[in-house]
Amino acid sequence: MAKTSFLPEAIMINTLVCGPRTGPATVMLAHGAGAGIETPFMQQMADGLAQRGWQVIRFEFPYMAQRRISGRTTPPNQANILLQCYAEQVQSLPPDQPLIIGGKSMGGRVASLLADELWSQNRILGCICLGYPFHPLGKPEKLRVEHLQKLQTPTLVVQGERDAMGNREEVKNYALSKQLRLAWMPDGDHSFKPRKRSGRSEPQNWKLAVEHMHDFLNRLMLPDGSDSMTSTQPQY
Repeated sequence: MAKTSFLPEAIMINTLVCGPRTGPATVMLAHGAGAGIETPFMQQMADGLAQRGWQVIRFEFPYMAQRRISGRTTPPNQANILLQCYAEQVQSLPPDQPLIIGGKSMGGRVASLLADELWSQNRILGCICLGYPFHPLGKPEKLRVEHLQKLQTPTLVVQGERDAMGNREEVKNYALSKQLRLAWMPDGDHSFKPRKRSGRSEPQNWKLAVEHMHDFLNRLMLPDGSDSMTSTQPQY
């Protein structure tokens, strides 16, 4: 099912919803910088969670809506617009609706930047980042982890072991919050695709990612869900 909403920029954005409305919680996922909400990756993540009983909402940022309408490549919006757009999507839902925010790459980063404010307001239960961009491509010295070091929100980062924006060897040296859990996709790249010689397939890693998210979500739904996330950087 698709629905639309208006932003201050008067650009209509697309929203896709799947999974049962009566599920235990809703997972909101934003796309990455270069591709929208209907990619095979985003579709598989959403469908996988929906099949396990979670409602999933995917939405696009204004620049992606503009790209879809005009057919021309446009760069991502400025950070304040991305944050505002995400916040408005959260605000559009009933305040008592159990909610986990997240997204792919840039979308996950935006969600993580909003997470603690929403967490302090008891608006969300947690955050999920799929392929977090720990640093820009080819610039491992320019880390994007400051807010992740003091994160209070229970957060799952699902990351490919070979991710060019933060591989396993790099990330193990980062001082990250104890509320952040890492789930590594074997031999996976930024979208979890493994090399052929690894003996694994992309669908296998996508399924594994969904299983990790499902487990994380189930933990969050426990009465002491947030407390159960405080062990030192669990690594699956």
